[in-house]
Amino acid sequence: MNKIITLRSRPQGWPTNETFEFKEAQVEAPAEGQIVVRSLYFSVDPYMRGRMNGSKSYIPPYELGEAIVGGIVGEVTESRSDAYKPSDKVMGYLGWKLYNVIDAAAVRRIDENLAPLSAYLSVIGMTGLTAYFGLMDIGKPKAGETVVVSGAAGAVGSIVGQIAKIQGARVVGIAGSDEKVKLLTDKFGFDAAVNYKTAGDLKAAIAEACPNGVDVYFDNVGGDVTDAVMSLLNDYARIPLCGAISAYNMEEGADLRPSILTKLIKTRSMIKGFVLNDYADRLEEGAKQLGQWLSEGKLKYEETIIEGFDRIPEAFLELFKGTNVGKMLVKVAPDEG
Repeated sequence: MNKIITLRSRPQGWPTNETFEFKEAQVEAPAEGQIVVRSLYFSVDPYMRGRMNGSKSYIPPYELGEAIVGGIVGEVTESRSDAYKPSDKVMGYLGWKLYNVIDAAAVRRIDENLAPLSAYLSVIGMTGLTAYFGLMDIGKPKAGETVVVSGAAGAVGSIVGQIAKIQGARVVGIAGSDEKVKLLTDKFGFDAAVNYKTAGDLKAAIAEACPNGVDVYFDNVGGDVTDAVMSLLNDYARIPLCGAISAYNMEEGADLRPSILTKLIKTRSMIKGFVLNDYADRLEEGAKQLGQWLSEGKLKYEETIIEGFDRIPEAFLELFKGTNVGKMLVKVAPDEG
């Protein structure tokens, strides 16, 4: 029997366990050209919250009653395609199911001898590539500049800071606990880090960590954190806008800050939102560079792994509480399926 997690209802504000529904069904037999993939790791990501709304966005919303789709690493268990054989490991954007029956072209083969399977959903997967293109293509950090990263201990932010260090920049991270602050400086090599929950005067704390102002601000958070950073922008600063997790669970029509237009005019700064699909034709370039830095020991990464298919909704909800360090993943237990 297959286990499936679907979208039961569109959340208003914070999602809850009632947002999701568990179903069971027989695993279908693959047709010619198809394969059966047993899920091993599931990626849960903040962008999925937006897809739970019914509104138009850069990616279609999830359909009610249908399996939620996200990044998955799995193993081929049955194949009617010449492209794959049983035991091959693959990665793709598939349904939250123990088994997906799909066209062979829907996934790509990965090599667990080159990197752990989970890394294909983190440092050399979507989050690493998002960090790479957002920082390098939009942020364009230069040696000696100051780069500030919000959500810095997360899957994207932690990689952004390390890439900025490789480029010779001074890097300041903003995170939500003393443990994460210590991780940023001790493991990931950030020059300084600020705990936004205990800083008191957040603007003053960031200003102290950035005595020469801010040249690049990689924003994953929005809200009060971004308000504070925007006041410290240098002339011609660049702002890659990756996410705004502080606002994802707000009620429709809620006030979204910051009001930054005047500041952008005065500093002649550039702000640009982006999604990874913008770089679909350059993914191989990014993966090659990330893989090289990883093999050279220039990139380190953290993962928070929860075990058990039934705990996928729990892992997703924990994202918005900031409990994860690095990439949040769910591993299917060996006795499942």
